[in-house]
Amino acid sequence: MIASLQGKVESLGSDGAIINVGGVGYYVYMPTTALSSLATPGHDVRVFTHLHVREDNLSLYGFPTAEELWLFETLLGVTGLGPKLALAMLSALNPEQITTAIATGSIDMLDMIPGIGKKVASRIILELKEKIGAGWVAAPASEVARENTDVLAALTSLGYSPAETVKAVASLPADRPLDLEEKIKLALQYFGSR
Repeated sequence: MIASLQGKVESLGSDGAIINVGGVGYYVYMPTTALSSLATPGHDVRVFTHLHVREDNLSLYGFPTAEELWLFETLLGVTGLGPKLALAMLSALNPEQITTAIATGSIDMLDMIPGIGKKVASRIILELKEKIGAGWVAAPASEVARENTDVLAALTSLGYSPAETVKAVASLPADRPLDLEEKIKLALQYFGSR
């Protein structure tokens, strides 16, 4: 098994990168968030990897942190969830957002990820809530996620990506109560100020 790679970035693709280790180029599928943070070609990089073995294919998936690798492998344990969908989840949301959504039972938040419908989101929550929810998420974070599901859904329907909407909701002031309209207005101002 290949547990990690350390080498030079040879080239970047839309869904992965070629990492040259000792003269051998490995194509490593990576979340888009990890690809955007990778150094330009020619620079050294280290990624934690998962070798996915199928009858007709060997695929290497890489992550910048051991935490992301653990979450990816945990997601693969869900019935019917393959590496492409698990990678899509880590491309759309960061590990904390995914674990918060699972721990709070936020089907709507997971449903916003491309390729994840309500049925798959429900299965992910059902199979992983006990495993992930216990140690990863504090109660205040779960309340915030529950309170803002409508805001997340509204922003997504306006065309913003799930990752963008989560960042906008995280920027909302927590010091005073806001109604749905005010939250959406402030979230839109967040997008305008970037």
